[in-house]
Amino acid sequence: MSRNRRLILSPPSRVWGLLADGLRYGEWVSGTQRVIAADPQWPEVGARLRVRVGVGPLTLDDTCVVRICEPQRRLELEAKADPFGAARIAMHLIPWGENTLFLLEWHPLRGPGTRMHGLPVDYLVSIRNGMMLTKLARIAVREQRSGEPAARPSEAAGS
Repeated sequence: MSRNRRLILSPPSRVWGLLADGLRYGEWVSGTQRVIAADPQWPEVGARLRVRVGVGPLTLDDTCVVRICEPQRRLELEAKADPFGAARIAMHLIPWGENTLFLLEWHPLRGPGTRMHGLPVDYLVSIRNGMMLTKLARIAVREQRSGEPAARPSEAAGS
């Protein structure tokens, strides 16, 4: 399992607004070339997000399914990237004063990743996820400073 944490200098409501907008995942999820589709009910349990991931011409389509959604607190996804299997991605938003302590866990569920699981793979995933949290933090802080809304009110509430 890979674990990352980051203090984001924005409130949980703003950070949640970014998570609640599936079409924005390409802005901060490392390796995402583009978001193909986001279910309109994203991030409700069962909603799907289809993305193209890869480097250069090497790509594959990935599907993320929401398994747990507690608006402004917790979002857990199952990312499926055949033929490579699936992984659990758990995101926890913890209020820290006026800011957000963001915890991210990644764990392989099925496929070759379960056999390759361990120090080298976890280390590489941890680097990738650290870069991802840096991007997420920059977007949240930039939008807070500019006064841009993080999401439509219905998205921020998780409805």
